[in-house]
Amino acid sequence: MKIILTNEVSGLGTAGDIVEVKDGYARNYLVPRGFAIRWTKGGQKDVDAIRRARKIHEIQTLEQANEVKAKLEAVAVKLAVRAGDAGRLFGSVTPSDVVEAIKAVDGPLVDKRRVEIGSPIKTTGAHQVTVKLHSDVVAKINVNVVAA
Repeated sequence: MKIILTNEVSGLGTAGDIVEVKDGYARNYLVPRGFAIRWTKGGQKDVDAIRRARKIHEIQTLEQANEVKAKLEAVAVKLAVRAGDAGRLFGSVTPSDVVEAIKAVDGPLVDKRRVEIGSPIKTTGAHQVTVKLHSDVVAKINVNVVAA
């Protein structure tokens, strides 16, 4: 089945790409979660709109990505969340929480879809989070989670 990706899917492509996948993968996973739409002849307009939107939000050059990486790694990110007595969180830390914490310490603007949290953060303490800024540039941020 031919589909148009609306979000970046690792191992498959980026937003605006037209890819061929198995019918069940598209029907049961990609389309219901909003990662893709079915390809049609008139879908080229959708592809153009997605690519324009991606170009606006995307870091254009490798130099820009390295500058943002240096700024991100220099920022000390502290995230205050609700936690119990033993240091376990009520819930977990999301990429949106990390982006808000970066914004609160006057760090560079980061898209929440670029933030990758390896395993769910469910305890207080220091954790490492990666931000994929460019296809070749990945920033590693240390996030200090403290009880509020």
